[in-house]
Amino acid sequence: MAKSDLIKEAEQLGVEVDPKLKVAEIQALIDGVGNKEAESAPDEESKTAKAGKRSAKALAEAEEKQAKEERKAGGDTEEIKPKTPVKPSRSRLERRGKHFRKSAEQIEKGKAHGLEEAVALAKKTSHVKFDATVELHANLGVDPRQADQNIRDNLVLPAGTGKTVRVAVANDELLAKLDKGTIDFDVLVSTPAFMPKLGKYARTLGPRGLMPNPKSGTVTTDVDRAVNEAKAGRVEYRVDSTGIVHLGVGKVSFEAPKLLENVQAVLASLKANKPQSVKGTYIKAVHLTTSMGPSITVDVNSIG
Repeated sequence: MAKSDLIKEAEQLGVEVDPKLKVAEIQALIDGVGNKEAESAPDEESKTAKAGKRSAKALAEAEEKQAKEERKAGGDTEEIKPKTPVKPSRSRLERRGKHFRKSAEQIEKGKAHGLEEAVALAKKTSHVKFDATVELHANLGVDPRQADQNIRDNLVLPAGTGKTVRVAVANDELLAKLDKGTIDFDVLVSTPAFMPKLGKYARTLGPRGLMPNPKSGTVTTDVDRAVNEAKAGRVEYRVDSTGIVHLGVGKVSFEAPKLLENVQAVLASLKANKPQSVKGTYIKAVHLTTSMGPSITVDVNSIG
C-alpha cells in the first residue's frame, strides 16, 4: 500500500502521522490502534446481564422455546413414553378370605333359588366354627318416609330364635337395680300403669333397644303371656331408611324344616303388613345369608 494511503487511513482512525515516518512505522501505528479497539469492544458473554431478559437463564429458556416451536412447525414431536400398565383391582370376592370364597363357589352366580333350596344352601355354606345366625333380608317396594309405609311389626318365630333370652318384668326392685346401673336382661316387659316410672330411664334403656313398647308387645296387661312369648322367640322387625328389613330367623344348627318354617312366618308377616298405598311390586327381592357367609338370592315367585 502507498504511503499516502496509509497516512489517510491513520487520519481516519484519529492518529496523527509524521510524513517523514516510513511506511512500516505508519502501518505499525495503524495496527496498534486496531488492537486497542478490539480489546475495548465487549464480547457476547459480557453483553449478557446477570438478571432480566438478557440473563443467561432467560436466554437459555428463549432458545429452548424457539427450538420447540421449530420442532412443532416441522412436525417433529417428542417421543411419547408408554404408560405403565395399571394392575386391575381385585374383585370384592377375591378380597375375601379363602373360606368365604370356598363357600361362595357352592352358590351359582346370578341364579335365584327356591325357598327350600335357599335354606339348605344357607346351612351348607356357613364356614364359621360357631353356631351362626341365619339372616333374612327383604327389599320392599315402600317409601319409609311415608307414615303408612314405615313397616314395623313383631311375631313369635315357630321354632324360636335359638338364643337364650333373659326376660325381666318392670317393678320397684328392677328400678333399684337400674339406679345402680345394673342391666341384666335382654327384654323388659311392663304394664301400662308402670310405664311412667320407667320414663326417667328412657335415655339408658332406649339406645339399647330395651325400653318397653306396645308395638313390640312388651307393654301389656297380660304380663305372663308377654314373658312366655319373649322366651319362645318373639322378634321385632322394622324397615330401614332404604326400604329393607333385616332379621335373624334362627341358627345354622336348626333342622332345615324348622328354619324354613321361621322364614315362611316372617314372609307371611311382611305380606300381611303390605300398605294399601303401595302399588306394583311389594316384595322386590329376598336374600338369605349366615353370619359372615355368602348371600343367597331367593326366587320371589317361590315364596307364594
